[in-house]
Amino acid sequence: MEKSLTDAYGRRIEYLRLSVTERCDLRCKYCLPGDYTAAPSPQWLNPAELERLVGLFVDLGVGHVRLTGGEPLVRRELPEIVERLGAIDGLHDLSLSTNAVRLASMAPRLAAHGVSRINVSLDSLRPDRFKEITGGGRLDKVLAGLQAARDVGFDPIKLNMVVMEGVNDDEIELMVEYCLENGFALRFIEPMPMGGTGQAAYSRDADLGHVRRRLSARYSLIPDVMPGCGPARYDRVQGTDLKIGYITPISQHFCDTCNRVRLTAEGVLYLCLGSEHSVDLGTPLRAGESDDQLRRRISEAIHLKPEKHLFNEQPTRVVRFMAQTGG
Repeated sequence: MEKSLTDAYGRRIEYLRLSVTERCDLRCKYCLPGDYTAAPSPQWLNPAELERLVGLFVDLGVGHVRLTGGEPLVRRELPEIVERLGAIDGLHDLSLSTNAVRLASMAPRLAAHGVSRINVSLDSLRPDRFKEITGGGRLDKVLAGLQAARDVGFDPIKLNMVVMEGVNDDEIELMVEYCLENGFALRFIEPMPMGGTGQAAYSRDADLGHVRRRLSARYSLIPDVMPGCGPARYDRVQGTDLKIGYITPISQHFCDTCNRVRLTAEGVLYLCLGSEHSVDLGTPLRAGESDDQLRRRISEAIHLKPEKHLFNEQPTRVVRFMAQTGG
């Protein structure tokens, strides 16, 4: 079988975002409601099953895997999962998205088994506001996790800030200064209408263009690029190494260059974050299908990937929460 995954629109799929759990130890207001109950853990693929399935994606040309959730660090088997995936021949890049609440104790083991870079969700540097946004989270734990990440040599360390008007948009410059001081990259993100919480945070008028204009008044910004598979467009602050990215799924979507698909902890493959198109791979895997049969399922599934999301046209279209897909 050809070592390449190409969808019906000619986009080559090289990037898999793997959710190892939909559980999370925070309840960010744009992601999960406070009373959310995750799927029972017996439904999750075990580390060996995840290794097999990811290996099949790698066989088909996927070279980049990002571990997501929920919050991946709440899964007790995560170190074993990282070790197994890190040993897959042909997997060039293994990264992690986290809220960093538990990162201080886990960073050394993750780095030792192949995670080379991380993204950390951080929407406020004010403890009280952070607690409010996250449904009770402690900022000091996140900052300790970031220090540990720097100590073990993760590079780059990217901070992701969801910009919410009237909630945290007064901290944009503060976040830039924090990243300048600590050597982190920074990415601003527009809220997406995923589930009821995401729809509440969503705005048709969301546009990070005003953030860039605001920063341009204070800093000299130079268009730049940053290695990775994500969709951000970057500037660099002149005279520094700080790169600032803008992820704009609403105001300036990047569907024409989308190179990623998402696999849930139960083995359900979602072809687009903004669509309900999905294919169950976990059930046939557990039913005993061969590697060739599963590869064929994956290849056929890729052709269900839609041309673009419909967040602007139908903002209530996606009913699942972000954590159910793996962001």
